[in-house]
Amino acid sequence: MMQIAGVDEAGRGPLVGSVFAAAVILPGQYDLPFLTDSKKLTEKKRDQLAIMIKEQALDYAIASADVAEIAQLNILHATMLAMKRAILGLKMTVDEVLIDGNRVPAQLPVAARAIVKGDLSEPAISAASILAKTARDAQMYALHEVHPEYGFARHKGYGTAEHLAALQKFGVLAEHRVGFSPIKQMVAIENQKG
Repeated sequence: MMQIAGVDEAGRGPLVGSVFAAAVILPGQYDLPFLTDSKKLTEKKRDQLAIMIKEQALDYAIASADVAEIAQLNILHATMLAMKRAILGLKMTVDEVLIDGNRVPAQLPVAARAIVKGDLSEPAISAASILAKTARDAQMYALHEVHPEYGFARHKGYGTAEHLAALQKFGVLAEHRVGFSPIKQMVAIENQKG
C-alpha cells in the first residue's frame, strides 16, 4: 500500500507569531468523525480531533517558521519552509506528499503534488490542517499569557479592531511580523520619531 502524507499550514494571515505546518500519515482505517478543513470546525471540535489524530495517525510532524524567518524570506517562502520541515520531520517513509494549495516546496526528497482545497477533499490534509491550526493557536494562548493586553487568545493574532487598537496603545512586540502592514507602518513611524 502506498504511504501518503497530507500537509497543510496555519497562520499565514495573522500579524504576529510563527507560521505552522503539519504533515500527517493516516492509516487505512481510522475513526475521526467530522474530519474536514480546520476552518470549518469549532475550536472545541478541532482540539478534540487533534488529540484523536495524534492517537490514530501512523506518523505526524508539526513544524514552524518564526517571525525572523518570515521577515527574512517573506510569508510565502516561510510557509514553504515550515511545510518542508514538517515533511522532513516524519519518521516514516512516504511515497507521495499531498499539499493543500497550489504550490509545492522546492527540493523535497519525495514526490509531491499540490491540491487546491485539498483540506476539504483529502482526509490526511484535513488532519494536517487541524494539527497545524491547534499548534498555532497554542502559540497564541502562550503569547496571551505574557501579553494579555493584546487579546491574542481571542483574535489569534489576526488584524482585528481589538488587535489594531492594542497595537496603537501598547506598540509593536518582538513577536509581531515587521513586514506586514500595519506593523510595517508603525515601525516606520517609530523609527522616524527615533
